[in-house]
Amino acid sequence: MAYYIILSKLTDEGRKTIKEKPERILEVNKEIEKMGVKVVKQYAVLGPYDFVNIVEAPDNETVMKMSVELGARGSVQLLTLAAIPVEEFIKKLK
Repeated sequence: MAYYIILSKLTDEGRKTIKEKPERILEVNKEIEKMGVKVVKQYAVLGPYDFVNIVEAPDNETVMKMSVELGARGSVQLLTLAAIPVEEFIKKLK
């Protein structure tokens, strides 16, 4: 499994949804898991992004499909970064 960092910004529609139904965040996490992407850790943050998610997925294509599905809803904008654990990074450099 590969790791990914997903930075997300809510749109106006997304903020309205979260304000009315905060538990929607957890519902979306379950939907993401059905797409083959496991949410490892999730943080609400201050600054230019609203959430930082650390996820696991079998490959880039799975994350891409999840990103397109969520983005098409119009409630969130995503920036996805592939992440390599430092130990693995060092091992591959040797």
